[in-house]
Amino acid sequence: MSSQTHAPEIPGQTVREILDRGILLLGESGIEDPQVDAELLVGHVLKASRGQVQAMAITGRQVSGADASEISSALSRRAAREPLQHISGVAYFRSLELRVGPGVFVPRPETEFVAGLAIDALASFVLGAASTEGPIGIDLGTGSGAIALAMATEVPHARVIAVENSEAAFVWTRQNFSSVDAANARLVFADLAVALPDINGQVSVVISNPPYIPLGAIPRDPEVRLFDPEHALYGGVDGLDIVRQVSQTALRLLHAGGALIMEHGELQGRAIRELLAADGWHATATHRDLTGRDRATTAVR
Repeated sequence: MSSQTHAPEIPGQTVREILDRGILLLGESGIEDPQVDAELLVGHVLKASRGQVQAMAITGRQVSGADASEISSALSRRAAREPLQHISGVAYFRSLELRVGPGVFVPRPETEFVAGLAIDALASFVLGAASTEGPIGIDLGTGSGAIALAMATEVPHARVIAVENSEAAFVWTRQNFSSVDAANARLVFADLAVALPDINGQVSVVISNPPYIPLGAIPRDPEVRLFDPEHALYGGVDGLDIVRQVSQTALRLLHAGGALIMEHGELQGRAIRELLAADGWHATATHRDLTGRDRATTAVR
């Protein structure tokens, strides 16, 4: 069987030897930065940071046979393109450490930029339009809870509500809401199209990272194609079915002057601006992420 699916034998040797083997294996499997992933996996097993792993490699630190076997298994899983976060059980998002695994979309670094747009918008509202308890921010289709919890922890004067309708994802969302200290955040299990009718017209910011991949498109990355839940990926024939629902729900929830932020694919900015303008939104604008790709579109109620 090819080395692309099985790690080489690791007989409890030094961290340097294990890293060298792991980097070779992951490189052969097409991992973009095999050294980083190998160091993170070794650190996960040894309960050490990347910097500590690098120091262990320099000083010739020995690894027990049991730990070497566990590292070998982790490297094999990563070589099969299982997401690093599924193997470690942890995803880092802005200042948060979140639990993730099968059934929930793994939050991506580019979404941190999109969350930042919502955080800045939410922070600009001192009080909600119809309340003295602070502005309200809504995350529609929250998944792991990453965006909602980032908003809640970074804008503590706001009230944040996260909405999710996938039972598989909700298992992870509840764990993250339990572990993150955010008393101003609330989690609701509901379909985003009909969620939260009791606060219509009272919300300051709505954000969503909806499914936006067209049904006929195949994601390039095996980690997405093979492991992310389809529920979080595909948005109908043109990829915009859930985007349309988000637009209508946000129109219902937001007060005048409230902001909508949506993440989307790099080629969808124009179509989403046109869709939002047709729905009656104002000041539509598409924003590029740090790689220069269109990543989010914003609009004002």
